[in-house]
Amino acid sequence: MSADAVDIQGVPDDDAVLYEVTDAGVAVITLNRPERLNTWGPDISSGFYDCVDRAEADPAVRVIVVTGRGRAFCAGASLGTMADIGESLGNAAGTDVSTLVGKRHPHFVTELTKPIIAAINGSCVGYGLTQALMCDIRFAAAGAKFATSFARRGLIAEYGISWILPRLVGWSTALELLLSGRTFLAQEAAELGLVTKVWPADELMDRTLAYAEDIARNCSPTSLAVIKARAYGDAMRDVVEVSNRAEKLMHESLLRPDVIEGITSFLEKRAPNFPAPIGPDPKP
Repeated sequence: MSADAVDIQGVPDDDAVLYEVTDAGVAVITLNRPERLNTWGPDISSGFYDCVDRAEADPAVRVIVVTGRGRAFCAGASLGTMADIGESLGNAAGTDVSTLVGKRHPHFVTELTKPIIAAINGSCVGYGLTQALMCDIRFAAAGAKFATSFARRGLIAEYGISWILPRLVGWSTALELLLSGRTFLAQEAAELGLVTKVWPADELMDRTLAYAEDIARNCSPTSLAVIKARAYGDAMRDVVEVSNRAEKLMHESLLRPDVIEGITSFLEKRAPNFPAPIGPDPKP
């Protein structure tokens, strides 16, 4: 990611989460606690939510990319020192988990109007894996380590991973991963369907940004918003309801300028110039 390709937005390098925007309209959100493997804590959660909200509200941003700085994407929740852990466990009834993970659950990114892509640069474990799986698309660096880990820590399948994981890899494989808590590498993650593509570590961001910028330049943001809302909303509906709803939305899309621009630009063999999104689909 070249320096002249992004707008640094005046964010200090020591912030827990960094925010950049490329000229093509891709917001890059970087978890920035490499010394602790970007483990999730109040500093990262608040910074992450702020950056995602900023990207979602900015009409110039068409796609969001999330990655980590250093050797990890996110190696789970930040447990602190042994003394901290002992104190929390000793007062389990009064423990407020939201102070650690923040007020939003990972699934909130499925409700965004913009595609969100995880560029998994390294260890992706526990809570970090759940957050990555809730992104719409995932790419990984070769050698990146993945693990559910929950059962090996005396925990459970947390924050919606038991909902998203079977939808990505199937019931049997999801149970195998959750019940074993084993570690597996990026190549197996791709074979299982958890990630779309594995690239050499030094190519991950360039490749991910090229993919994201292609979407940003050539796809209607309104179409992206409607497609994403439908994909997640339709997952819980029967096929008849889904088809009827899709027909209504198709008629609505024919009335928007996006479709004229999409067809005209194709016939004229040029890049499309789609208008800003009209807003989120009213009901998923």
